Amino acid sequence: MEAKVKVYGTKTCEDTIRSRAFLKRSSIPYAWIDVDEDKQGEETIKSLNNGNRSTPTIVFDDGAVLIEPSDEQLAQQLGL
Repeated sequence: MEAKVKVYGTKTCEDTIRSRAFLKRSSIPYAWIDVDEDKQGEETIKSLNNGNRSTPTIVFDDGAVLIEPSDEQLAQQLGL
């Protein structure tokens, strides 16, 4: 199944770790972009966050963007 969600974050960010775990538990496929290693990914999140490097930044295929969402916000966006 093709990922309909892109998660921009870092391996050490607690909010990113939590969001990725939520998506995995919910069987939601996602593309992972480590902004410590992917400079284009870093530029993408900065452009979405007024120059800030906020993680996680989660982009959905419908164009919606969540920044540092709670599990409840992710569930609502995904219709879970």
